[in-house]
Amino acid sequence: MTSNQKYGAGIWHFATYVDRYATDGYGEPRSVIDAIDIAGQVRDLSVVDLNYPYFGGEFTNEQVKEALDRNNLGVIGITPEMYTREFAKGAFTNPDPGVRRRANELINEAADVVRFFGADYVKLWPGQDGWDYPFQVDHGALWKNSLDGVGQLASENPDLKFVIEYKPREPRVHMSFDSVSRTLLGIEKIGLPNVGILLDFGHALFGGESPADSAQLAIDYGRLFGMDVNDNLRQWDDDMVAGTVHPIELFEFFYTLRKNNWEGVWQLDQFPFREDSVQAANHAIDFLKAADRGLEKLDFAAIQAAQDNHDSLTALALAQQALFSSYAE
Repeated sequence: MTSNQKYGAGIWHFATYVDRYATDGYGEPRSVIDAIDIAGQVRDLSVVDLNYPYFGGEFTNEQVKEALDRNNLGVIGITPEMYTREFAKGAFTNPDPGVRRRANELINEAADVVRFFGADYVKLWPGQDGWDYPFQVDHGALWKNSLDGVGQLASENPDLKFVIEYKPREPRVHMSFDSVSRTLLGIEKIGLPNVGILLDFGHALFGGESPADSAQLAIDYGRLFGMDVNDNLRQWDDDMVAGTVHPIELFEFFYTLRKNNWEGVWQLDQFPFREDSVQAANHAIDFLKAADRGLEKLDFAAIQAAQDNHDSLTALALAQQALFSSYAE
């Protein structure tokens, strides 16, 4: 079988990282050009999601495109950095209307970069939008600003898709777009066709959701525009290598996409702090390819029959046999 499934990764997968302990970083600094050249070493990688502004120096779109071209990589999305120190009190929800305007300007710049590369979407990860303490914010005003900020951008750029990547918390103690249900409520309130969800498998786990259930809900509302995969221990957004901790739940997530004829890039959002970034990406994609083969083997009718009876052991036996027998192929 030859699969047409495409694989992608956030370009940050190939950058270097700092945390609040190793403030000197887990490696030598890299520019976006360096990261693209490393990404080009990964087997079966087709596209990347790029941060904007570009990190590690001053680079033009043309310079970035030249690096992408020599590595046979395309661009799936642009992620504006609306979560940096400038937006410490929020981007869409900042109490300063001038900062909110600056967020709009930055994201509109990112929209032009999406057009330059012919990418699929602008990805909105409003990590600083939310609150930390009781009584800190007017919740009604905060939510209204969240929706107004996204809605204004979608109205200004009707030719582009905007995807919201929800997450329960971090860096804010409580993010405004914290769950699939709340994000869908907000999107329906905005009421524009070009706003959807980018469902991060790890964020769903971290939030106590079933990622497969979250995907189904987003699909039912016609709002699943993109997805990221990784793994974690549920207590934090660890961004570990996909399939290393929750392989069956990840397989169920892919099963849900396939059952609903959802087609799109299976994209990595991983942070290999201490691992070799190319090896980490290859390891994850090898698992994703095994899952893809497993879906070809899986008896969907038999799974449905088991599910109709809530027969967990029969359904699991079918899923496990299809997935694990596909891994070594």
